[in-house]
Amino acid sequence: MFADGLLLSLVIWTPILGGALVLFAGDREPSGARKIALAVSIATFVLSIPLYTQFNTDTHLLQFVERNSWIPAFNIEYFIGIDGISMPLILLTSFTTIIVIISSWEVIQYRVSQYMAAFLFMEGFMIGTFSALDSILFFMFFEAMLVPMFLVIGIWGGANRIYATIKFFLYTFIGSVLMLVALIYMYSKTGSFSILDFHLLRLTMTEQILIFLAFLVAFAVKVPMWPVHTWLPDAHVEAPTGGSVILAAIMLKVGGYGFLRFSLPITPDASAELDWLIITMSLTAVVYIGFVALVQRDMKKLIAYSSIAHMGFVTLGFFIVFRIMDGDSSATGSALALEGGMVQMISHGFISAAMFLCVGVIYDRMHSREIADYGGVVNTMPVFAAFMVFFAMANAGLPGTSGFVGEFMVILASFRASFWIAFLAATILILGAAYTLWMIKRVIFGEIANDNVRALTDINNREILYLGILAVAILALGLWPYPLVEVMHPTIENLLNHISQSKL
Repeated sequence: MFADGLLLSLVIWTPILGGALVLFAGDREPSGARKIALAVSIATFVLSIPLYTQFNTDTHLLQFVERNSWIPAFNIEYFIGIDGISMPLILLTSFTTIIVIISSWEVIQYRVSQYMAAFLFMEGFMIGTFSALDSILFFMFFEAMLVPMFLVIGIWGGANRIYATIKFFLYTFIGSVLMLVALIYMYSKTGSFSILDFHLLRLTMTEQILIFLAFLVAFAVKVPMWPVHTWLPDAHVEAPTGGSVILAAIMLKVGGYGFLRFSLPITPDASAELDWLIITMSLTAVVYIGFVALVQRDMKKLIAYSSIAHMGFVTLGFFIVFRIMDGDSSATGSALALEGGMVQMISHGFISAAMFLCVGVIYDRMHSREIADYGGVVNTMPVFAAFMVFFAMANAGLPGTSGFVGEFMVILASFRASFWIAFLAATILILGAAYTLWMIKRVIFGEIANDNVRALTDINNREILYLGILAVAILALGLWPYPLVEVMHPTIENLLNHISQSKL
């Protein structure tokens, strides 16, 4: 058994140091850089497994904690630890990075070592973001993970990559500045940058609202929520496949995680007072963005808008709890909403990664993402077609897949707050099926559309491997979500108790 802090530090720093090693290896032997990157990503995942197997599901207390002084003059610490909210996201990150490395094995031929190193750096920074319990440490990881993604899009992206990267940077930078101001203000009140100390801080309603709005801008951009979502489709379209996978599967989850770690426990009264704003933004993402997805001609854009709509369920689940708590003294409905949002985050990580990888598979063969350029792919790529149809069904929320579980939990919880909120949220089940099946019909089924489609070859063993792994994960979570819910339940209950007791 590892010492608590040592294990979590190893999980954070192994990919970062591994990325530096890959950079040092250089491009003289690209296959060597690929092998090192794969070995490091597998090692990180193996190291992260004990975070689950040794996790105590009977307590809400933080586990695998390490706390050391870092910058004593400002009481800034290297303070890390995990609970039932952060641990599943860390496992998702280490799992997804392996998939990205394998999927990029033959596709990336230009600056291979830099490309692989960028994803290893991102992995370490994202795990650090989910582990940090000192707000300045969180902020540094939060900002650092943007740099490799900025480079991935800017160097290996499409024709309009410079526009996409600048837009991506500006949106995220503005939100980050406001969050930093809020953190410094709370430090002035407590003398500490510890997130746990911020949770105990008693703030006036005015202070809470201002801090809540600062966090809202930072995290809403990350999710992204309507109306600060416009950077995401551009970033996805221009990013290489691996970049789209990490962006959708992991980076968007940082926004949802931020709401649970900062907004709800630090500003509970402001969260309750402004829940109507988040619910409105979430339902707009679910309904309006769903209609926007229907008219897309680019497969990547369609899946990007689909991500925004599905992440709307996450924020809806997180903030509908205040309406449920007002009308129901029991914590059952509130826990169902928060746990549904968490399950939706993990599920969306699997499904969005699978969908973008499927687009990457056919883009690598035809160099087009336009739906109109395809048709009848099932005739030439039957194995690939089976995978893509399965992932599309999961994206549409088919029962038995992970796509159904989180959405069903949030809708069920929403009924305890308002029939009309639940009704509007349920439209994603219709719209999601509509735009997903429309794309599948045009791309996969029918007669062979042209000679380019006729010349396609089916997926190879490497592609079957990573698509198969994702298919198993989606089925496993869809058929048996209990292991995930079990680890997060004590933490969710403690968060709800904290919110109830912290109200002014």
